[in-house]
Amino acid sequence: MGKIKPAVSAREAALQVIYRVTEEGAYAGLALDEVLKSAGLDGRERALATELAYSAIKAWGTLDWALGLFLRQPLEKLPPWIRCVLRLGATQLLYVPRIPPRAAIYETVELAKKYGHRGTTGLVNGVLRHLDRRKDALPYPDGKTDPAGYLALRYYHPRWLVERWLEEFGYQETEYLCRADNEPPPTIARVNTLKTTKDVLAARLQAEGATVRPARYAPEGLVVEGLGALEASPSFQEGLFYVQDEGSQLVSHALHPAPGAWVIDASAAPGGKTTHLAQLMADRGTILACDVHRGRLDLIAANCRRLGVTCVRTVLVDARELGERYPAAADYLLIDAPCSGLGVLRRRPDARWRKEAPRTRELARLQLAILMGARQALKPGGVLVYSTCTLLPEENQEVVREFLDRAGEFRPDSLEPWLPVLPPDLLVTARQGWVQFLPQRHGTDGFFIARIKKLEK
Repeated sequence: MGKIKPAVSAREAALQVIYRVTEEGAYAGLALDEVLKSAGLDGRERALATELAYSAIKAWGTLDWALGLFLRQPLEKLPPWIRCVLRLGATQLLYVPRIPPRAAIYETVELAKKYGHRGTTGLVNGVLRHLDRRKDALPYPDGKTDPAGYLALRYYHPRWLVERWLEEFGYQETEYLCRADNEPPPTIARVNTLKTTKDVLAARLQAEGATVRPARYAPEGLVVEGLGALEASPSFQEGLFYVQDEGSQLVSHALHPAPGAWVIDASAAPGGKTTHLAQLMADRGTILACDVHRGRLDLIAANCRRLGVTCVRTVLVDARELGERYPAAADYLLIDAPCSGLGVLRRRPDARWRKEAPRTRELARLQLAILMGARQALKPGGVLVYSTCTLLPEENQEVVREFLDRAGEFRPDSLEPWLPVLPPDLLVTARQGWVQFLPQRHGTDGFFIARIKKLEK
């Protein structure tokens, strides 16, 4: 088709995003930003484009299955743009009930004319009409005889992942988890206590038109609704808050460095936990914020400037080499390890389709290598916190267990004194030195946090 022209409607913008993600491998957030920037749509149209694009990308696997029921040839043999037109039309019919089916089909067929030819236009019209007639009676697998197949299609997750969760959580909780992944996540502002207080920020945000309430577990957390684009908020621009989920905020509390301490944040970008640590230290002491990508260090520096943090030094270094570079230098060490990200799927509509089962074992090896390589940077008596935003034991409890087996100078340390509000179901493991927050139980992102202490010599 040559160069894609800017979209002139919400549906066309959504189509272009769907194409870029499902056919070209683009990241949903970046693709949406670029398409909307060139389209110049008003606020209402932008919101519809976002809803349609994200709904289609999230339900990608189920949409392709449903469309395949009404095609004479495999979906993958159709022209790429027509595949995406069909996904857009099916999304409206299956997941946006407020759009009348007649309007959904008509508008989608109009896009098929623009992005295809007469033959494919007729195909789109026919397939969508068949889908509309049968949409309430789609032949989902039986939940009793094929629970993984049923949950994967009904709640749009890859089958391998549903099978893993069924082993881990059982049927009912896996269903709750899949549902939680499909719900829009809350927006949590972490109050920047270097510049303001929780009450003052809450009043400011309410004056800007937001509804605000305290978060459940994170002391500096505020749940914010109705503010629109947070980056446009005067309070954000003044550095009065950082957008960060409660689970992520609790990682810094688990480490809780004292003012004046020497801290290493091993994988620090974009700087959320780094700047939170600085708050807890009253911006006194030194935090080495490390990353392997120079461009990501710039993100940390930019966040520090906006939030008024001055105790952070950015360092380009592989976390596995920290022990050699800074032997016995740190009072506190945070290893927020690279992981599969299965605890934050609700925030990234395309992420669930980019994950692969074998990759989790590979990540576990990297996580252990980082722990082993960085541990010598910690002073005797120092504190190490290991965290991930995933739910799989092989990246969490099993990594910590193997680390403790190999590094005899480390012992688990209770998290109970450091996490001020703990859900009752996490109390026992918190006393053993680790917690696993889960979206379906706690309403947070899925975060694993372990606190480990290095023995005095």
